[in-house]
Amino acid sequence: MDAIVERVSGVDVGQAMVVATVLVGGAHQRPTKATRRFRTVTRDLLAMREWFQEHGVTHVALESTGVYWQPVYALLEDAFEMIVGNAHHIKNVPGRKTDVKDSEWLANLARHGLIAKSFVPPKPVRQLRDLVRYRRKLVESRTAERNRLLKLLETANIKLASTMSDVFGVSGMLMLRALLEGRAQPSEMARLAKGQLREKTEDLELALDGRLEDHHRFLLTLQLRRLDRVESDIAQLDARIDEALAPYQEPHERLQQIPGVGRVQAAVLVAELGTDMRVFRSAKHAAAWAGVCPGNNESAGKHGGTPVRKGNMHLRSALVEAAIAASRKKGSYLRDKFYRLRARRGVKRAAMAIAHKILIAAYHILSDGAAYRDLGDAYLDGLEKRRTTRNLVRRLERLGYEVTIGPKVA
Repeated sequence: MDAIVERVSGVDVGQAMVVATVLVGGAHQRPTKATRRFRTVTRDLLAMREWFQEHGVTHVALESTGVYWQPVYALLEDAFEMIVGNAHHIKNVPGRKTDVKDSEWLANLARHGLIAKSFVPPKPVRQLRDLVRYRRKLVESRTAERNRLLKLLETANIKLASTMSDVFGVSGMLMLRALLEGRAQPSEMARLAKGQLREKTEDLELALDGRLEDHHRFLLTLQLRRLDRVESDIAQLDARIDEALAPYQEPHERLQQIPGVGRVQAAVLVAELGTDMRVFRSAKHAAAWAGVCPGNNESAGKHGGTPVRKGNMHLRSALVEAAIAASRKKGSYLRDKFYRLRARRGVKRAAMAIAHKILIAAYHILSDGAAYRDLGDAYLDGLEKRRTTRNLVRRLERLGYEVTIGPKVA
């Protein structure tokens, strides 16, 4: 097999050390090889960069192992064409495994064009991605802290969770603060309810009549303090995310036209997919990369059941959240499709199918610059008009009716 890159380097990345191998040679020549070790501190990585430039290296290949490849990539991306390969796809031949052999194997694969480049978005999108992912972690932390607080209330026999839908709303937080102070009676705390919750004053009075001791108040103080801190951090992150989204304001707003896609989900789509869809061969390729479509399992002409393929878990979870939200959007095509699929395949598979449709719509919005156009909840009935008519007639006949149908008179 002929080589297609004359000057290439393979870098085996570790936490404290990297091993770089440079191969230089024409398509029909045996390449010359040079190997060196560098520490992963910035000064040594810059020395490795100069060493590559001395050899005239044009392409650098490395595996996406953990987070250790990211600082190496950041220091080299402006000087070389970077090839980041999936570690599961790059397997060395059996035999003795060393860092030197791994780096040489990477260089050889890159020299012959045998490494599929992983999608690495540009630096501004990577920074937005860090912000969005950390926001999700904070939201998960807030949810866990709220669950611990609800558990604490149950141990004190405070039954707010079974009386009100949102303990952490305006009314609930006022009552929690009053419980913490320990001076108000249950009847006084129940009157802190706002809006429609005032209709449950008697139930709230009974729910607040628990046995809250100093031990509970101590833990409640810490938990409310942590919740306040998380809320403040999320607010700061939201402001920083809005700043990072400023160059992508137009696609961010267009993505919110999709049912179920709110401000946060649209930000996740921009951060994980980027805005340049040319990095994906097609919408199907983007869906496979995101992990919202099934894999292939065919043998001897028979198709076996396959789970959803692995992909970008951050993007996939945001798409499934958007799919659940879209199932509540009345009059939309996605809602109608969700309930049709749920009846046959269950909630989880229906949600994953709608997540796939949302991603396909987002792909075309970002690639074509078009606005989202909803097909409407009657679209599927129009496609299957005869089948829908037959099913409805059959259901009415089972109920004991005699049905005669004809065209509508104008």
